[in-house]
Amino acid sequence: MLDVLSDRTYRHLFLAQVVALLGTGLATVALGLLAYDLAGDGAAMVLGTVFTIKMVAYVGIAPIAGAFADRVNRRRLLVALDLVRAAVALALPFVTEVWQVYVLIFLLQSASAAFTPTFQATIPDVLPDEARYTRALSLSRLAYDLENIISPTLAALLLVLMSYNTLFLGTVAGFAASALLVFSVMLPSPQAAEPRGIYDRTTRGLRIYLATPRLRGLLALNLSVSAAGAMVLVNSVVLVRGLLGLPESALAWTMFAFGAGSMAAALLLPRLLDRIPDRPVMLSGAGLMILSLLGLAGVTAASGLHWGGLLFTWLLVGFGYSAVLTPSGRLLKRSAHPEDRPAVFAAQFALSHACWLVTYPLSGWLMTQFGSVPSLVVLTALAGIGIVVCLLQWPGETAGEIEHTHDDLPPDHPHLREHGAMGHKHAVIIDDLHRSWPMRS
Repeated sequence: MLDVLSDRTYRHLFLAQVVALLGTGLATVALGLLAYDLAGDGAAMVLGTVFTIKMVAYVGIAPIAGAFADRVNRRRLLVALDLVRAAVALALPFVTEVWQVYVLIFLLQSASAAFTPTFQATIPDVLPDEARYTRALSLSRLAYDLENIISPTLAALLLVLMSYNTLFLGTVAGFAASALLVFSVMLPSPQAAEPRGIYDRTTRGLRIYLATPRLRGLLALNLSVSAAGAMVLVNSVVLVRGLLGLPESALAWTMFAFGAGSMAAALLLPRLLDRIPDRPVMLSGAGLMILSLLGLAGVTAASGLHWGGLLFTWLLVGFGYSAVLTPSGRLLKRSAHPEDRPAVFAAQFALSHACWLVTYPLSGWLMTQFGSVPSLVVLTALAGIGIVVCLLQWPGETAGEIEHTHDDLPPDHPHLREHGAMGHKHAVIIDDLHRSWPMRS
């Protein structure tokens, strides 16, 4: 899997992702402490609002940013966005009012909403070979999981020596280093074949996404991931500290189990995806999450919650979580031409976070009002709905997904308006778009 790092451009981009993630992790810890300083016992409300602002920025800004990503040089855009994020992080230690935190977080997350999908869409252009791109996706998943472990540990060590405000300087350093690494390489910047209007640019990614059965299936699986993930991320502290009465260290180990499962899947997936198509792997991952949560609900209802059972369940949920998310970049790559990828990745970014915008508050409300077992059952049912919709929207993969003509696509489809409808074959796999149109006629 590490052989992809031999590519200098990708190596610099991967290192940029790692240092930016570490900086973001430090900011997460510092932000919690800043909220407590400003609001005291109201810190939870402040942080809840901050997370809501983050999701709103992701859902609202990403499609707009994706619409203009093909009109500017990607390297300049990514560097500029990193510098904006660094500037906002540098301002955070100096805030004196809660509303100032909200404004700065909106600016920071808006820049991230533009940066992340553009960055993700650049990787398949740097690594066009699908096997190498798959390994890059696994490395990216590992980077996210390791950040969840390393950042809190690093923050704890630094807080022994300095105040929490200094952690924001680590965030600034992370974004600045990311900007330097991106600036140090040349990046492809595919341009549209012809000028597009504002409406076309803004909605293009969403229209391609929703016209593609495999991406509608991916959206349904995003619902499954967010339902199961929200149970883990929102309610673990209640389960460990409240119901089990365990110390803070137990919460850390519980979240480590989830991350360990995700990392295990990321390590196994490249070879697995060389032999098995994405669809069965992703559906199996979603099914594993559902069965694991249902099993925990049943055991808890019968004999109460046990920490060992919780650790094992979170390990399995983490494995399924990664099995769904890691291959998703392959689907997006296959479903768009290079110049359209930023818009399609932005659509995925926005729509997936729209799912989290629903499941985050739902998970917390269910746990508060009804307890652990009803929360597990309802969120599992929601994840199950995602699988059912995926099965209905995303037909089984066939050899025709490798290469085919688009003679049967409607003439107003976004791809055909630009690339022609007669016998046009794509090296990238724009595979099952045509299957959706008979149902839409």
